[in-house]
Amino acid sequence: MRVLVVNAGSSSLRLRLLGPDDTVERTADIGPHDIAATLADWPAPDAVGHRVVHGGTQFTEPVVVDARVRAALADLTELAPLHQPKSLAGLDTVSALLDVPAVACFDTAFHTTIPAAAATYAIPREWRERYAIRRYGFHGLSHAYCSARVGELLGRSDARVITCHLGAGASVAAVVGGRSVDTTMGFTPLEGLVMATRSGSVDPGLVLWLAERMPVDELTKALEERSGLLGLAGTADLREADAAAVEVYIHRLVQGIASMAASAGGLDALAFTGGVGENSATVRARAAERLGFLGVAVSSPLNAAGAEEITGASSVRVFVVPAREDLEIARGTRSALAMLGGT
Repeated sequence: MRVLVVNAGSSSLRLRLLGPDDTVERTADIGPHDIAATLADWPAPDAVGHRVVHGGTQFTEPVVVDARVRAALADLTELAPLHQPKSLAGLDTVSALLDVPAVACFDTAFHTTIPAAAATYAIPREWRERYAIRRYGFHGLSHAYCSARVGELLGRSDARVITCHLGAGASVAAVVGGRSVDTTMGFTPLEGLVMATRSGSVDPGLVLWLAERMPVDELTKALEERSGLLGLAGTADLREADAAAVEVYIHRLVQGIASMAASAGGLDALAFTGGVGENSATVRARAAERLGFLGVAVSSPLNAAGAEEITGASSVRVFVVPAREDLEIARGTRSALAMLGGT
């Protein structure tokens, strides 16, 4: 089955066509208005897999999109107002162009296995129930692929794996036996690590204090778009950030990894993925140095070369895994259609 993978971002859209054996036949990073012109020259797919950021509590697996599902996805927009509309726009545009099944694959779905103790905020019960407030977690498609790949490299399915998705957005997940048991992002993608322009976790009292001194929309925009590395160093590019900003970034990353190791009950493997995770030997080395107490060490030559395994003299194996959300989406698309007898 040939699968067209549609990954809608905040300002661009990535299309990738995967053949039946998952070879990449076509790929393009385009603007949302260039979809029709791009697809006009591509081979026709048998199905389309869409990355959808939020699946709420009802979508825990990839699902074939029909009118009912489409309406339910729209209802979730208030939980992800920055991301869900982009996903839905991509879904609608491609569905209007191609008369093939569409499958929604969710970033939140992988984390629905997180136990209640890790998913629950200590806030009034009526808030949690009325507004479906819980720690959802994000980047699930990336964490799912990365942890599965590490399991293959380890040759075991019961490993305790910490996956670090480090890009413009960043999160760490604890995966035990292929199931997510905790992650650093929560109700929104703002919680957790320092990111390119997002603040990561801040004292909620600080947010309340600031909300008394500025409009809420201004505060929201600042935390989403003018914080993180940009707020610390005046640049969202880690390679250009000053030493003090990088130190804050590393501190939060190490803190996140250590907390995920505690949630996993130990650590067998640590994996780095995403643009920063794959390309910054410095981030990997500095994180490993701080995590020596957990048995983590990297080989300097292997780390500098960006090898797939960069384990040093350590009890924990360390890997660099290229991010392939497209493969995870294609897998989910084929699985959802197979359950309906579509293959």
